[in-house]
Amino acid sequence: MHGKPFRILGLQQIAIGGPDKQRLKSLWVDMLGLTVKSTFVSERENVDEDICALGQGVHAVEVDLMQPLDPEKKPAVHTTPLNHVGLWVDDLPKAVEWMTAHGVRFAPGGIRRGAAGHDICFIHPKGNEQFPLGGEGVLIELVQAPPEVVAALA
Repeated sequence: MHGKPFRILGLQQIAIGGPDKQRLKSLWVDMLGLTVKSTFVSERENVDEDICALGQGVHAVEVDLMQPLDPEKKPAVHTTPLNHVGLWVDDLPKAVEWMTAHGVRFAPGGIRRGAAGHDICFIHPKGNEQFPLGGEGVLIELVQAPPEVVAALA
């Protein structure tokens, strides 16, 4: 498909879920040396997460270490260890509009502010009759790249 009004610029994040984020931190922070940048807690998203950094500057990849606030509620961020991948996009509204018109199914919630402060939305892991294209089992987060990332990765 040519003539897309947007570009995917690179990997923005990976999100890893488990029942206990302290165990995740033992590996990712204590052993592998990632830096915890911030923490995000959301009852609506049933998540308590540490937002870590791998690398520096525009080439840094965010690694989110997540545990559920309530393991009995949804979304169950701990039941899929590799919860989702995030991709930088240069123009999120245009990307969503174009992909929707071409049959991509998005998860409920639309474009909104994400845990790290960027505008985000999610491609649903599964297509349906109305929108047959999904992530084929993978939740994909599209993340609006800030100007410095667009300039460095374009």
